[in-house]
Amino acid sequence: MADETATLVRLGDTDLTLANEVDDVRGHTVVDRNGEETGKVDGLVIDQRERKVRFLEVGSGGFLGIGKQQVLVPVDAVTGIDEDRVYINRDREHVASGPVYNPELAPEPERPYEDVYGYYGFTPYWGSGYIYPGYPFR
Repeated sequence: MADETATLVRLGDTDLTLANEVDDVRGHTVVDRNGEETGKVDGLVIDQRERKVRFLEVGSGGFLGIGKQQVLVPVDAVTGIDEDRVYINRDREHVASGPVYNPELAPEPERPYEDVYGYYGFTPYWGSGYIYPGYPFR
């Protein structure tokens, strides 16, 4: 498992770019299944080897940047994308209560990602039978 997650990096920390600029959802508002704003997409965590987005890095909570925390949302939770919004199939409270993500700390090889998949109830991308959800959904 550690081998599988070793290729996950923040897109902004690499010299890689998205093949199509319209697919870049950084800065988009994240909207929950009830239509409530959940946060903003601050970054994308990608699999360098397979060149796929695995997680959205979402800034959630806080007021005027104070108390804001970063959480990861698996792309498996994304149900749709339009010109300035990303729609997910979870409630705002669920996202805000998720495992906190600090991109400045070097994560243990698989635990942060495994915990996030478990929290959202999805099979990890390295798990048996995993099917990539076809991100982004436009």
